[in-house]
Amino acid sequence: MNLSRIIERWAGHLPDKVALHFHGAAYSYLELWKRIDAATQSLQVGKGERIAWLGYNHPDMLVLLFAAARRGAILVPLNWRLTAAEHKRILADCTPKLIFSDGDFADAAAKLGVPQGNLKEQNTDPLRGEDADDVLIVYTSGTTGIPKGAVLTQSALLWNGFNSIHAHDLSQSDHVLSPLPMSIHAHDLSQSDHVLSPLPMFHVGGLNNQTLPALVAGATVTLHKRFEAGAWLADVAKRRPTISLLVPATMAAVINHSDWKGADLSSLKLLNTGSMVVPDSLIRAFHERGVPVGQIYGCTETAPIAVVLLKEDALRKVGSTGKPAPHCDVKLVEGEIWVRGPAVMRGYWPDYSGLTEDGWFRTGDLARIDEEGFYWIVGRSKEVIISGGENIHPAELENVLADCPGIVEAAVVGVEDPKWGEAACACVVSKLTEEEVLKLFEGKLARYKHPRRVVFVDALPRNAMGKVLKPELRRLAARR
Repeated sequence: MNLSRIIERWAGHLPDKVALHFHGAAYSYLELWKRIDAATQSLQVGKGERIAWLGYNHPDMLVLLFAAARRGAILVPLNWRLTAAEHKRILADCTPKLIFSDGDFADAAAKLGVPQGNLKEQNTDPLRGEDADDVLIVYTSGTTGIPKGAVLTQSALLWNGFNSIHAHDLSQSDHVLSPLPMSIHAHDLSQSDHVLSPLPMFHVGGLNNQTLPALVAGATVTLHKRFEAGAWLADVAKRRPTISLLVPATMAAVINHSDWKGADLSSLKLLNTGSMVVPDSLIRAFHERGVPVGQIYGCTETAPIAVVLLKEDALRKVGSTGKPAPHCDVKLVEGEIWVRGPAVMRGYWPDYSGLTEDGWFRTGDLARIDEEGFYWIVGRSKEVIISGGENIHPAELENVLADCPGIVEAAVVGVEDPKWGEAACACVVSKLTEEEVLKLFEGKLARYKHPRRVVFVDALPRNAMGKVLKPELRRLAARR
């Protein structure tokens, strides 16, 4: 089945139901389908050709995705945080035929050397999109070199949607405000749900965690142009979403906002989050307000939903990422998470590399499984610190640091040590002393895991996606 058929079917069954709400404008499923159909008839691309999108979250991006699916073409959403030089490297890799943009990025898009797309002419070529076709290339936020483009098929987005429906307890009565990536659960995502979506849709988190799955389920999506803590709190109270998705940084922004204490969060049956490390303090802050916090584990290459913590387990398994989603296989190989299933990417553009011969994607993330089968992320395989023959996972130390209100942000890296071979070094943004930072670990982690050094910085170096650049931190720590 073509991906766009889900909108066509809901337009037939629920023509007047609101599919999208965006900055004061509401689009019913029928209106959304008409826009998709009109865009399809005008989109000047053929099967397998690429089109790029540069802009904030906007209904037009979703319209282009579904129109591309009907044509058998591929959408490449660009990270608007990147520089023009970075955009040009990505465009040179995927060679799109056209680029589309919103008003905020029209000038920037015009300077990238790709013909501007328009939807004014008629394309008389037959529609040839099928569920096995590639439909999305999402570029990963690699810390070095050119990011890799993960290729996802129409079928992969549908299967990921089914995993999300399971994870979020989404239903037809709910409304999701989606600012970030999406995923949660209680029973099933359905027409009764309303998703608030504020996270950027150039990433699978904002697009595939909740936004697309909500449309698959026939639910309502309130889409934010970009994340703003005050706007998120205001729409939770005003529009009454049942589900939303926030990452740790945006959770912290919401909790620290002046409107947090008096905010009405009663409509939320679940807030989902996801990251390598989600500080317990952030989760418990929402729990104290009566909002269960689920978790989703995955990555760009897995579409992303692979492991989910359901609503039923949110309170008793704080910090766990949950159990494997129903439509994928997950296993640990020497502690590393491997994922296989219909939602996993075909491979990296353009040669479809990146999977084992039997279809497994090696995530590079390390985890443990407890006695009940719940997964707990402990770090990245490339970041493990081997000190005196013992393995130290930076994520454990970073979780301790994240729970300290006197620390603005922190990361842990390994540095050479003449006695132990390697030792943990805490890089922090804080006014605390080194002694005060080191005392945080007393009684919480085994002595061998404690940092041997503390390096104070003005800010952690990050890439355009907000990920900490640990190689740079290691170089900084070595110099000091």
